[in-house]
Amino acid sequence: MTRKEYDVSSARRRELGNELKFVREQARLSGHELARILDWAPSKISRYEGGQRTPSELDVAVFLTSCGVKRTELERLLELAREADATYWVRPHNQELPDQLRSLMIQESSASAIRSYEPLVVPGLLQTEGYARAVFQWIGKLDADTVETLVNARISRQSLLRRRMPPKCTFYIHERALRSVLGGKQVMHEQMLFLGFSASLPHCSIRVIPGSSGHYAMTGSFKVLDYAAFPPAAYAETYTAGLFVEEPRDVATYCEILERLDRDALNGGQSVEWLAELASDFDRAEEHQNDVSRADVV
Repeated sequence: MTRKEYDVSSARRRELGNELKFVREQARLSGHELARILDWAPSKISRYEGGQRTPSELDVAVFLTSCGVKRTELERLLELAREADATYWVRPHNQELPDQLRSLMIQESSASAIRSYEPLVVPGLLQTEGYARAVFQWIGKLDADTVETLVNARISRQSLLRRRMPPKCTFYIHERALRSVLGGKQVMHEQMLFLGFSASLPHCSIRVIPGSSGHYAMTGSFKVLDYAAFPPAAYAETYTAGLFVEEPRDVATYCEILERLDRDALNGGQSVEWLAELASDFDRAEEHQNDVSRADVV
């Protein structure tokens, strides 16, 4: 199916629609009630909130004002409305809850399937609290409160995998990411066990990429999000920004990489066994380190 055969809707437009719906519901207004206030057809409210039509900046301002939105939130959503419907969409990283993370959570929650590749760290949707904290502490520029805010947001984001109808998720993780120690051997032991548990979920598949399989560690992390009613999108993350890509030819490039990963990865059963062995290795290393520490004290 080509992009033109879909009810075309960009990731940006769907995020704006999601935000508008949230604001209306917070104001305890139904779509019909807000339509009467604004003297709009109810279908106009529905199309805006469903991301099927791009509202003008004026319409967004009137919509938000009628819902009693505060000035700071009004300015944030007006800025989102100003961004053009483009097939490339950059979301900068900020402190507190970044716009990039807010956008990603909205897109993940509406996806029917998510396929991702991580060459350097465990995917955020699969991180334990201890591992996530170690990741953010490693960045080095975040104060303790910001680290905890981001850790809590990351753990809350994982509710996506526990909801009644979760997306089908396939995680390709490079061996290097799994062997790199963040937070200590005990944190890594717990993280490997959690990955094994996550792989037992019927909608979740974890595939380990052996270090001997090509130069995949040279490829940056990315994910492809599939939707039931919209074209697929790709998302790639850098140190300072997250990039949504919706140009069909470019999304196809990411899909081709995923196909190569699928051929070279261990299968699901092999990956679970590999993770269990690595968990045991980390556990033994932690015990050995403790024995050495006790011997030094004596």
